[in-house]
Amino acid sequence: MAKEIEAVVMERVRSRFERSGLTLHDLGLKMGYPEESARKSAWQFIQKTGDPRLSTLNRFAVAMGATVKDLL
Repeated sequence: MAKEIEAVVMERVRSRFERSGLTLHDLGLKMGYPEESARKSAWQFIQKTGDPRLSTLNRFAVAMGATVKDLL
């Protein structure tokens, strides 16, 4: 059941990102990643299929003007 929940959360993450209109680079910067790795780090997070770290979910939520609760 945990894997199903993780998949739902990550689908919500991808959906929110797609609706945001941000580029991966912009998202990475808003999440606090360094300029040189912002795009790659954001891509790796968005493509994750399960087991997202709570700290990374929180960084994403803050970057989107949301809360982790909004993603659950």
